Amino acid sequence: MLLHGFTQSAQSWRPLEAELGAGHQLVIPDLPGHGQSAPAAGDLAEAAALVAADCGTGTYVGYSLGGRLALHLALAHPELVERLVLVGTTAGIEDLDEREQRKFADDRLADEIEGMGDEGVPGFLDEWLAGPLFAHLTEEQADRETRLVNTAAGLASALRHLGTGGQLPLWEEVGNLEMLVLVVAGEDDAKFVDAGQRLASAIGPNALFVLAPGCGHAVPFEQPEAFSRLVVDFVVGDTARS
Repeated sequence: MLLHGFTQSAQSWRPLEAELGAGHQLVIPDLPGHGQSAPAAGDLAEAAALVAADCGTGTYVGYSLGGRLALHLALAHPELVERLVLVGTTAGIEDLDEREQRKFADDRLADEIEGMGDEGVPGFLDEWLAGPLFAHLTEEQADRETRLVNTAAGLASALRHLGTGGQLPLWEEVGNLEMLVLVVAGEDDAKFVDAGQRLASAIGPNALFVLAPGCGHAVPFEQPEAFSRLVVDFVVGDTARS
């Protein structure tokens, strides 16, 4: 199960499909508010329940927003998650003031996107991809084309309902995860290197943190072949216990 990030779509995983799909069935949904899915409603827990119902049992690979959603899904529906891969993922913002500031920023950006309408989505994507997390990406890695399927209403709903500002911290809960967990961050993504190391430590001995060399935030799309091999090895082997 491959869960994409904010502004992406199910199509964004195309560069990894050949290698990940060799010997494995791939389930690649459009997350709420993205692609062909309905606008997001409720919170991450409710979105996770929808994804769980659609995707079923297997290894969940979540990137960024998809990682936060996969984390919620694994905690609420552990019987469905055989193994878990989290890329560029945080268990939430603990400081209440910081979380409220992020929520305010998410809501303000959602208002701006909604005000632009669908004709403003291409311009918003240009600004989004020029931000600090993605400015280093090549045109191929950024894959703007697969993001253009999104609507202003959908993206705004994802920010309001699934944004980091609205996520309650899960740092104390993640120690309850019993499946093998692989936590990945790009070495040039300092914020998520710290978050990833802390997340793996909080989960415990069944988790492994891997630093992806030469990558920023978008590890699966910056080095799709290397990331695919890492995931396949994790699925078929015992990586987290080595």
